[in-house]
Amino acid sequence: MTKDFLFEIGVEEMPAHVVTKSVKQLADRTGKFLKENGLGFKDIQTYSTPRRLTVLVKDLAEKQADVDEVKKGPAKKIAQDADGNWTKAAIGFARGQGMSADDIYFEELKGVEYAYVHVQKPGKLAKDLLLGMTSVIKDMNFPTKMRWDSQDFEFVRPIHWLVALYGSEVVPMEFLGITAGRKTAGHRFLGDSVVLANADDYVEALRDQFVIVDASERKDMIVSQINDLVKSNNWQIKLDQSLLEEVNNLVEYPTVFAGSFDPKYLEIPDEVLITSMKDNQRYFEVYDQEGKLINHFISVRNGNREHLENVVSGNEKVLVARLDDAVFFYDEDRKYPLSHFVDRMDSVSFHDKIGSMAEKMARVRIIGDYLAKRFGLSSEEVADFDRVSGLYKFDLVTQMVGEFAELQGVMGMHYARLAGENENVSVAIKEHYMPTTAEGELPKTKVGALLSVADKLDTIIAFFGAGMIPSSSNDPYALRRYAYGIVRILLNEGWSLPFGEVIPELVDLLSGKTPAKLPVGQEADQQLADFIRDRVKQYLQKNNYQYDVIDAVLASSEQDPSEILSAAKVLQAHHDDAAFKPVVESLTRINNILSKAKFTEAAPVDPSLFEDRSEEDLYNGVEALKSVRDHNDLYEAFVGLQPLIDRYFDVNMIMAKDEAVKKNRLSQLAAVNDLTKRLGDLSKLVIK
Repeated sequence: MTKDFLFEIGVEEMPAHVVTKSVKQLADRTGKFLKENGLGFKDIQTYSTPRRLTVLVKDLAEKQADVDEVKKGPAKKIAQDADGNWTKAAIGFARGQGMSADDIYFEELKGVEYAYVHVQKPGKLAKDLLLGMTSVIKDMNFPTKMRWDSQDFEFVRPIHWLVALYGSEVVPMEFLGITAGRKTAGHRFLGDSVVLANADDYVEALRDQFVIVDASERKDMIVSQINDLVKSNNWQIKLDQSLLEEVNNLVEYPTVFAGSFDPKYLEIPDEVLITSMKDNQRYFEVYDQEGKLINHFISVRNGNREHLENVVSGNEKVLVARLDDAVFFYDEDRKYPLSHFVDRMDSVSFHDKIGSMAEKMARVRIIGDYLAKRFGLSSEEVADFDRVSGLYKFDLVTQMVGEFAELQGVMGMHYARLAGENENVSVAIKEHYMPTTAEGELPKTKVGALLSVADKLDTIIAFFGAGMIPSSSNDPYALRRYAYGIVRILLNEGWSLPFGEVIPELVDLLSGKTPAKLPVGQEADQQLADFIRDRVKQYLQKNNYQYDVIDAVLASSEQDPSEILSAAKVLQAHHDDAAFKPVVESLTRINNILSKAKFTEAAPVDPSLFEDRSEEDLYNGVEALKSVRDHNDLYEAFVGLQPLIDRYFDVNMIMAKDEAVKKNRLSQLAAVNDLTKRLGDLSKLVIK
């Protein structure tokens, strides 16, 4: 027989960003608890609002399964001593089964007598085991925790009530002086508390008290109401999913409404308006049918439609106060030329162990000019880069960015345009922050992409030089994200940058031109280069390359992300071809022979030592391959070379008695192996 089990933790309002993750954690830990206690169930449903985390376990077994089984223990000669007394081994065996030594009996198995016990245990009742669910509460983790009263215990917010119902029966667990019962709380302002008769009454009983506990249903209500509002007013809206998730976790009973503001505020940049609405007030911005931002916003109230006009008016007043501040900052900033802000960069610290923002900008210009030559940028693009590198951080000291920090770069772009800077320079100021998240948008202009790479490279070099290197579990300055951004930009632009070669050259260029410490020595340079190169693995994983292909290409010494990606594309594309297996087997065989022979002193191949036509054929084939640069062409050439390799092995004894011939043949194989390494370590490929 089964019943549903309801478990609700009632708390003070939680931050919106923790609600979804917390209720999932509660479900996961509940499932683990039930399995560890041998209680079967169908599934676990989750419900959540800002004031509650709830699981409903469907079809939970009424008790554990009964135990009726025979357990085999030690041999009789171990279980009893010479006088027939029970040994520690026997006593421990019996105790381990919850029995005593008097319950032991002996039976013969293959000529040897062993100790046995017949274990019969009735399963424990679910209602008794569920008293231990308090351990689930204790084990939960949160990004921020609180203590309250005189308790040492920490939770995301103070716990005010617990509901624990197994069917219609209360599970009276006690936690922090709170005894679980059947009483839950309705909406803070619109509802009353409600006494649940049965676990299955939960959703509808709270609905009657203006609480929609199903987060998916609540979200659907919000979306439906927004769509109705947008349609009736002939508006458009960009439904930001992260904002929708946040708003959904701020309310228990959602009611959507629209507000407006004076059109005069539309004169300031759209991003300022959107930030004021979305980031500061959790409003959805509104557009007309042409996609132009208009003077309306949409928000969600935690309540019904009663007195909604007062809610609209209050929200409009709060927004206008924010917009008045924005207009003031915007007008004040525009009173000054860009040079006014740039001159203040000396007083802005990038990091107290590294130096000022002005010094950083100077380093970035050196790095960018070096990279521009490697990337083949035009003289116009280089000129734009030189201009923007001297001012791109200026908006950090503007009043607007001082108030709205999330607009750094964006305001720099707008102010640069107003100051008459060209579009490449203006846009690059915004784009140098890109990507702002691991998979965020990339720069669209060459100048912006160059500035972003140069800025991120400088940051990584500077922090490594100062000894602030990320550990396996700690990366406070997001250097891995910067490195991944560099890799993504390089691959998106098709720019070649072998880090093992580039990093030492950049460090040498910067030496003597910055007070910041720089990585010292070949080992430090290589550590830094490998750190950036290692982000290629993350890129390949994100783009669904097979694990063995990733292992193969990353095992090479190649330092250029574009070359690594090119090799991965080829191996992935041909992985299931009919020719792939024999080609890889032949090339791997070469590597294995060289490894077994511990051959590391390859010399130029001497054709005068050839004893068979197969050696000459392989030699000519390898010589032709040396000029092949494209990875796909190289693979196709290996397909053609594979029969020659097999013939070579069939006819020739590699480890010949003549030392000169043996060394020549090993050198010939080493030449093939060196070309193979351009694709990676093929021994790591899984072939069928």
